[in-house]
Order: sequence, then structure tokens, then C-alpha cells
Amino acid sequence: MEKIALELEKREIVGKHTRKLRRAGVTPAHLFGHGVASLALEGATTAVEGVVAKAGTSHPINLKVKGEKRSRNVLIREIQRKPVTGLLLHVDFYQVRSTEKMTVEVPVHLVGVAPAVGARLGTVEVEMPALEVECLPADLPARIDVDIAGLKTASDVVRVGDVRAPEGVTILNDRELAVVKIEMERKAPAPTGEVEAAAETAPKAEKAEKPEKPDRTQGKPAA
Repeated sequence: MEKIALELEKREIVGKHTRKLRRAGVTPAHLFGHGVASLALEGATTAVEGVVAKAGTSHPINLKVKGEKRSRNVLIREIQRKPVTGLLLHVDFYQVRSTEKMTVEVPVHLVGVAPAVGARLGTVEVEMPALEVECLPADLPARIDVDIAGLKTASDVVRVGDVRAPEGVTILNDRELAVVKIEMERKAPAPTGEVEAAAETAPKAEKAEKPEKPDRTQGKPAA
């Protein structure tokens, strides 16, 4: 697994005053963990954004706090952003112990080719893009491979119980939940223009001819 490193420094500005940090291109952060004294931290927004993009919430990070000799093994626990602009507001880091199992969501990665797709029976639909796993930090995988070569018909499904977890990793999701399935293709309705054209070219029913009315002036005596 790729090693991701980040260096932060201790933060003295807290509360509403952190807005000044963000305007200056600095992102506030917080570090906590089991048996660990919590720390208020800060770092350059560009650096923090880069690590957030690479690590997400499932990849270990070597966090170096300025002034400390040893780096810390952490995971991103929470990312806060401004709803409209997406501006990074705050990041929470959780320090893990090498001997303590942790629970993390790991992304799913599809491997193989689904025969049902080649047979035009449908498309591959991912129902669960991530799985919840439990493991030691050293055993944490970057992704969980899901083999879709067994999807041969439109009714085939890969369930949690079918997924092979890496050694030392336990998948916690319900075994009966669908991870990947084949979504049957639906035929699109004919465009309105084609329907109208078909209606115009269809043979029209012949109207029944009305019987002619008799000429009542015939046979009358002349006045």
C-alpha cells in the first residue's frame, strides 16, 4: 500500500477565529484517538486537500506533527466542507494503534468480465461501492476485489458472502446484501416523431358513402 505523508503543526487559534486561517489558505484539523491526548492542528489547505484526495477515509496516513520526533499512524475520520462551494473547512484525524483492530469502509474494485454484458443481457450495477471491514492497521487493504466473471445471466448477483476478503480482514456487512448485479436493459420508447409518422402512413378507413336523398320535386303536378 502506498505511503501517504502529511505534516501539520499545532494550532492555537480555535472557535470562530478559524475563519481567518481559511482565508489565509490554512485548514484547521483535529487529532484524537484511544488513549491519545487530542490536539488542535493546522496545515496548508493545498497539502491537506492533496492528502484527502489520495487517502479518503480508508488509507493510513503518516502524520508528522511539527516539533515531534515520531510520526503518527492516522486515518481521516471526518471531512467537513462548505455545502455550496465545497471549500474544505475542517478535517478530523484518528490515531490508530498497531495492535488495535479498527473498523473502516474500503472501496470495492471490480475484476474480470461479466458474460451477461457480452451477451447484451444487461449492464453491471454496483449496489455497494464500499464494504465495512475490521482488521489491524497493517492488514488494511486499499480496496476489496470483487470478481464479476460469474455474472452470466440477468438474475445473477454477487453478494457480500461471495466476496473473498484478504487475509486478516473481516467483512462486517450482511452476507445476503447484493454488492454487484446485472441490471436488465430497458428498451426505450419510440420517439414521438416516429409514432406520428407511422400514424400518417397507416391506411385510413374508407368512409361509408351516405345514401342519396330522393328528389321530392319529381312527380309533383305542375302548379
